[in-house]
Amino acid sequence: MSISTAGVTYAQAETGYFEKRELRRHAKFWGLWGIGIAAVISGDFSGWNFGIGTAGWGGFLIATILVTIMYFGMLFSIGEMSAAMPHTGGAYSFARKAMGPWGGFVTGLAETVEYVMTTAVVVFFSAQYADAIAMDLAGVSLPQWVWWVILYGVFLALNTAGAETSFRFAIVVSIISLAVLAIFSVAALFSAQLDFGSLFDITPEGGGSAFLPFGVGSVFFALPFAMWLFLGIEELPLAAEEAHTPSKDIPRAGIWGMITLVVSGGLVMVLNPAVLGAEAIGSSGEPLLDGFRAIFPNSDIAAVLSAFALVGLLASTQGIMFAYGRNVYSLSRAGYYPKVLSLTGSRKTPWAALLAGAFVGIAALFLVQFGGDAAGSIVLNIAVWGAVIAYLLQMVSFVLLRRQHPDAERPYRSPVGIPGAVVAGGLALMIFIGIMVNPDYRLAIYAIAAVFIIALIAFALVGRSRLVLSPEEEYAMSGGLDTAPVDADVAGTPAVAPAG
Repeated sequence: MSISTAGVTYAQAETGYFEKRELRRHAKFWGLWGIGIAAVISGDFSGWNFGIGTAGWGGFLIATILVTIMYFGMLFSIGEMSAAMPHTGGAYSFARKAMGPWGGFVTGLAETVEYVMTTAVVVFFSAQYADAIAMDLAGVSLPQWVWWVILYGVFLALNTAGAETSFRFAIVVSIISLAVLAIFSVAALFSAQLDFGSLFDITPEGGGSAFLPFGVGSVFFALPFAMWLFLGIEELPLAAEEAHTPSKDIPRAGIWGMITLVVSGGLVMVLNPAVLGAEAIGSSGEPLLDGFRAIFPNSDIAAVLSAFALVGLLASTQGIMFAYGRNVYSLSRAGYYPKVLSLTGSRKTPWAALLAGAFVGIAALFLVQFGGDAAGSIVLNIAVWGAVIAYLLQMVSFVLLRRQHPDAERPYRSPVGIPGAVVAGGLALMIFIGIMVNPDYRLAIYAIAAVFIIALIAFALVGRSRLVLSPEEEYAMSGGLDTAPVDADVAGTPAVAPAG
């Protein structure tokens, strides 16, 4: 039996299809908070600082304030949708309900690009940190690609070991990472190197000021780097089928995670350049490591502390890899991607999706690294562009769902409602345009455009006739938004998520 609607066709799933694609419920509030913090915390260690090189410290401050507003508006909106539709598909499932299968596919694809490329960026910066620390402590240096393979291999093993292991590891490394940032902050405050005047040591150009050395327009181009302080916290809905009470804990973990990141990011963006100087930090590949070196010159203490700082980068490798694994799994389970990618095995983890994402990430790093000198920046902007497409489409979905289903049961409601979603979507659109018009990111734009064109052609020719009524698809077609969601603990359902 098959069902056709909106230009797509759903095939009957074979016997045992969903039994081979089950997840296991484990996470509660702290596990979700940990996986959210873990996904983002590397942004406090590397990547964000290029925004200072782009717009000066003042310009980056303005960009960060705008991005913070965007993320709060978005998290409130996502929290409402995830509570009403607690499926692993996350952004894809929201858009699928609001805009049909084509809208769901484009949104899910954008999130795939975001999370696969973000993992690659984190691995890239982790490799730089790891090699610098190995050289400082042991005089050993390895080629970057060797570090990439090592890091992907270690975290593939960790993420396929089981959900319980993943969530517990995320909590531990998140706490360690925050502790490292706290140690850095205290050390910086009592350091002789601390000079808040050095926040404005970039020489103004073309009529710029000390606060905005490259003019107001540079704020526009600093927005993607400000996102690096928070990018990934929106992944929490992807854990819905592994959380005991997703309708309650996912919105709460998202907001408290964002508050945590605002505090940690604020400390780093003020104290790190106050120790190093805005001009020096604007091009640093390992700003926190350089900060420790400045605070503890001619000492192994800096290298030892930076070894702990590496934990922050490794935490995000874990957290973002978790995200792309669940994103690819949910799209594959529904038939948008090859169905083999949704296999979970005996440990109930999406090992095939995780492996495929690692392969693509390493390939992207090889292509960019050996084709130019700015791999980190280029891949970072591919990740950011994918993210803002997903953000914009999720905010559109929120508005549509509020209008299409005004009386739907919503266990959590966004305190900023439709206006908050519109503001968040507008800021996401601003960042989207900023990347598109910046000639420095042209290669990233060509790369992501090629990915979308190829994927849409493949879906139009093959994928749209091979979809499966997964939980997200069945929910979208059945009008389920008008029925109150039931959490696993409340309903007394088994640990393994139902197949739908």
